[in-house]
Amino acid sequence: MSFQIMKELPTPEEIQEQYPLSASALRIKADRDDAIRKVFTGESDKFLVIIGPCSADNEDSVCDYVNRLARIQDKVADKLLLIPRIYTNKPRTTGEGYKGIVHQPDPEKKPDLLAGLVAMRRMHIRALEESGLTAADEMLYPANWSYVSDFLSYVAIGARSVEDQQHRLTVSGIDIPVGMKNPTSGDLSVMINSVIAAQSGHTFIYRSAETHTSGNPLAHTILRGATNKHGNAIPNYHFEDLELLLDKYAQTSLKNPATIVDTNHSNSNKKYNQQPRIAREVLHSRRYDSRIASLVKGLMIESYIEPGCQKIGCGTHVYGKSITDPCLGWDESERLIYEIAELC
Repeated sequence: MSFQIMKELPTPEEIQEQYPLSASALRIKADRDDAIRKVFTGESDKFLVIIGPCSADNEDSVCDYVNRLARIQDKVADKLLLIPRIYTNKPRTTGEGYKGIVHQPDPEKKPDLLAGLVAMRRMHIRALEESGLTAADEMLYPANWSYVSDFLSYVAIGARSVEDQQHRLTVSGIDIPVGMKNPTSGDLSVMINSVIAAQSGHTFIYRSAETHTSGNPLAHTILRGATNKHGNAIPNYHFEDLELLLDKYAQTSLKNPATIVDTNHSNSNKKYNQQPRIAREVLHSRRYDSRIASLVKGLMIESYIEPGCQKIGCGTHVYGKSITDPCLGWDESERLIYEIAELC
């Protein structure tokens, strides 16, 4: 057989019962969800900074990082809402490589999805309860949403997943903001269509049940750059790109038109140290045109404690350094957050 069932995994309800959120954490999530929702509906003019490691590979260093963010959040609370990236699933273009803590709670060992689900939940809950910040994660597997639905405040759909119908339909049943990235081709129509699907109601099969959704009015776009047929990166964060996205939105009846600009990936050509420059340009565009200020609700930034990245399997690990894409280090990240607050 091509498929071999290794073990049955606990249901989301069983995992949540074994590793529940405290009453105080549930209150924090409700308050944070409301504050973030108001940014997308236009009731709040705060600016979102979705920032953190490319992949959340280690509970201690991730929680250390998120606690550092929490101390800054207190100082920029009048201007910014910081949402830590705690990405526990990683898409792999060829299927090879580290797929996130859900697959490999220990990056040096073989996959263990049961241990991974527990490690993912423990890390998210610890980060929330220690810092008071609810996080963002990427939905790589739609069926896994039910394992994380009680503690996330933001979800991203990646460039390789955004054209998939199951992702789009699942987003239509989620009640928090979900960003739909442009595909790797850069086709904005594909991205806009994904938002149309996500904001509409659907009936479909979800986790072996016939399911109906009412649509997610907080679904929006994420600009992450593109790659052409020659493999060259094509950024889409410039003023003209933002104007084009405004025009695309104007041709629809979508609710709460909004975008987040991803400062890394194909926008930076994975030159992580270009992220501050890209952030400054986007903020300049917002100041120049009030329509763009209304459209661009935030930035997505890859950042960790140590700059750059490291390979797994080499025997030694640098604490707080990415094992996937390279990230800004903490010192530069801290400076950038304060600069964003000043420029908003």
